[in-house]
Amino acid sequence: MMLGKPSQECAVKVMDTIPLLMRFIRADMRENSAASLSIPQLRSMLFIKRNPGASLSEVAEHLGVTCATASTTTERLVQRNFIQRSDHPQERRRVVLNLTDEGKHHLEQTLAQTRTHIADLLESLTTEEIAHIEEGLTLLKHVFERSSVKKAP
Repeated sequence: MMLGKPSQECAVKVMDTIPLLMRFIRADMRENSAASLSIPQLRSMLFIKRNPGASLSEVAEHLGVTCATASTTTERLVQRNFIQRSDHPQERRRVVLNLTDEGKHHLEQTLAQTRTHIADLLESLTTEEIAHIEEGLTLLKHVFERSSVKKAP
């Protein structure tokens, strides 16, 4: 489908490709999770890894769910000793979430297995093709990092 502008054509390819890639990553991570964690649980752990000390409402916003749903998801992770929940030092009513050492270890194992599966898929490509993918992903990452910085409060 020709839209005219190269940026519009690229946007179509991004929107066609990224969901496919994310479905693969999610399914692979779910399959590799030795503890049989759900996708929301894995996504919660990844979010907390990137945002140590995150609040329950931040996790809920990231998952696109209510605070009650996020609370249920994180409670299961607390019970399994993957997440530690503690009171915020300044705000008594706020809870902060962090990965435990066990949670970090489990998440890293799951991520490493998925990275290995992706590397296996890329194995059939030439060095030049891999370089093109890396270059494109780096450019895309920079575009969206700049975009999220502009929108931050």
